[in-house]
Amino acid sequence: MVRFFVVLAAMALIACTPPIDRLAMPRLQSELSLSPLVGSAMVRTVILPTYAELEEVAFETPSGLIAINENVLWADMPDRAVTLNIAQTLANILNTRVGPDPWPFVGLPDVAIDIRIARMLAGADGVFRLTGQYYVGGDGIDFPNSTRAFAITQDMPDQSLQSIAAAQSAALLTLSEQIARSLGR
Repeated sequence: MVRFFVVLAAMALIACTPPIDRLAMPRLQSELSLSPLVGSAMVRTVILPTYAELEEVAFETPSGLIAINENVLWADMPDRAVTLNIAQTLANILNTRVGPDPWPFVGLPDVAIDIRIARMLAGADGVFRLTGQYYVGGDGIDFPNSTRAFAITQDMPDQSLQSIAAAQSAALLTLSEQIARSLGR
């Protein structure tokens, strides 16, 4: 009988909780088209700062603190969304097989790409910043291992959630184009 009341109370609490809104990152298409220097590439790891790994949307306050909006969640887990976004954009630019880890194709990829993002944040000054470093490593092919730093800024018209999502998407497009230039010509 006690179990029945516990289940009933839990169901009532769930019914009273308002649904959480979700924010999707708009998908942008690159105008860049390159001939690939590799037959395939895997986006192996995308490491985000702790605040950017959260489902909640993070932003910088005027006092310089990082805050989150608890009323709106990203539509997908941020690390997964960023990984898939970059993999798809690279595939479109290079017109070759590009996929996330775990590798979805038969055989091994020619190169693996690791991305370490140090900052991915909408600034209180109206600028979205994406900084970090990416690594490209070839295994079993004649392709030089390389590392490159990136510091991408994207102006935002305001601090709205839509502006943050659009700026993040634009910054990731720029990063994808930078990576594609290291894998194509």
